[in-house]
Amino acid sequence: MSADDHAAGQPPARASEAGLRILHVDKFLRRQGGAAGYMLDVAQRQRDQGHRVEFFAMDHPDNQPATYSHLFPRHVQTDPAPTSLRGRLDTTATMLWSGRAAKAMAAVADEFRPDVVHVHNIYHQLSPSILRPLAKRGVPVVMTVHDYKPVCPSYRMLDGDGPCEACVGGRFWEAPKRRCKDGSLGASAVLAVESALHRWSRAYGPIRRFISPSRFLAAMLERGLLWPDRVRQLNNFVDAAGIAPRQGAGEGFVSIGRLSGEKGVDTAIRAVAATPTATLTVAGDGPARAHLEALAAELAPDRVRFVGHVTPAQVVELNRGARAAILAARWYENMPLSVLETLAAAVPMIVTDLGGLPELVEDGVDGLVVPADDPAALAAALSRLQADPSLSGRLGAAGRRRMLTHHDPDRHLAELASIYAEVLDGR
Repeated sequence: MSADDHAAGQPPARASEAGLRILHVDKFLRRQGGAAGYMLDVAQRQRDQGHRVEFFAMDHPDNQPATYSHLFPRHVQTDPAPTSLRGRLDTTATMLWSGRAAKAMAAVADEFRPDVVHVHNIYHQLSPSILRPLAKRGVPVVMTVHDYKPVCPSYRMLDGDGPCEACVGGRFWEAPKRRCKDGSLGASAVLAVESALHRWSRAYGPIRRFISPSRFLAAMLERGLLWPDRVRQLNNFVDAAGIAPRQGAGEGFVSIGRLSGEKGVDTAIRAVAATPTATLTVAGDGPARAHLEALAAELAPDRVRFVGHVTPAQVVELNRGARAAILAARWYENMPLSVLETLAAAVPMIVTDLGGLPELVEDGVDGLVVPADDPAALAAALSRLQADPSLSGRLGAAGRRRMLTHHDPDRHLAELASIYAEVLDGR
C-alpha cells in the first residue's frame, strides 16, 4: 500500500476461499435502511458458505447480537441532532474524526484478525477514522457505496427537489452555497467541511475497492473519487426464486415510498388525473403528505388513496394487486431494493430516466421508462397499461426473468468473492 493509504506492513496471508474471516462494518447493526439490510443478508449467505463473519457497529440497544459488541463505540445521535451546544460540538467532532471508533476498531481487529473488512455506511457516526487501524495492520478493505456521500456532502445529489452534480469532483463549497442540507447554511457548511477534510486527508485511501450497485453511481465515483481505478460495479441482489410471482394483470397503480418532493409522487397524481378511470394507491409517509393529499383531492377526487406507513407484507399485497408500480423520481435513484422486489414479483415498474433506474427497467421490454417531471408522458404510459392488460403480464414476466438472471444471490456472492480475491492478492 502507498503512503497515501496510511498503510504499514504487509497484507495478511490469504485464507482459504472456503474459510475467510470477514468483518462487516456499518453504523447500524439492525435493519435500519437498505445498507444495513444488505449487509445482514450478505453476511448470512457468507456464513452459509462456510466463512466466519463478524460485525462492527456503534453500540445500540436494538443491535443484533454480535461477538464483539462489548468493544463497539458508543451510540452517536445525529437525526435528530442534539439540542445542546456540547452535544452538537461532540457530534460534529465525531463526524470529522472519531478517536473512539478508531480505538474500538483496533481492538476488534486485534481480536478477530479478519482476512478482509467489508465496509458499508460509516459516515457521521463512525467516520473513516476506523480505516486507519486496518491499514496499519495490513488488512484489505472494500466498501459497498450505497449512496452518493463520497461525492456529495449531503449524499443525495439534490438541489431542492431536482438532481444536482455541483459538488462532484471536490467542489464541496457548493453545499453551503446552495444550502442543500434541509435549507440550512450551518448544517450544509458542516457537511461540506466533513467532505473536504476527508478528501484532503485521503481518509478513504485504505479502501482498495469501491463497489457500486449501479453503473450510474460507478460513473459518479469515477468522476469524483481520488482513486477512480478502484471502482467496481456489482448489481444488488434479490431472492426472486423465493418471491411468488403475481397472477393476472392486476388493477390500478401503486406508488410506495417516502412522501417527499424528490420522489415525484405529485407527478404520478397529475398523470392519474389525466388518465380517465385510472386509480392510484399511495403508501408511505413524509413531509409532503399534506400537500399531496390536497393535490389529489383537487385533481383526482376519489381516485387517489393514501394508506400511510405499510408493513413489508402489505407492500407485497399492494404490488401484487396492481397493474403496475410507479416510481416517478426526479432525483438520482441508485438501485432501490424495493424496485428489485417489485420486479421479482412479476409486477412491471414505470420509472423515470434518471440515475440507476434505466438499468433496472428496459422500456417496453420489462417495464416502461418516462422522462422525469413529465405528467403527460407518465399518463401515456398509464393509458397503455390501462388499455392492454396483457402488456402488464408480459412486462412483469420479463422483469422477473431479469431479476432471476442478473440479480441472482449466488451470482452476486460469486462476483463479490472475486472482488475480495483482488484485494487479498494485493492487486
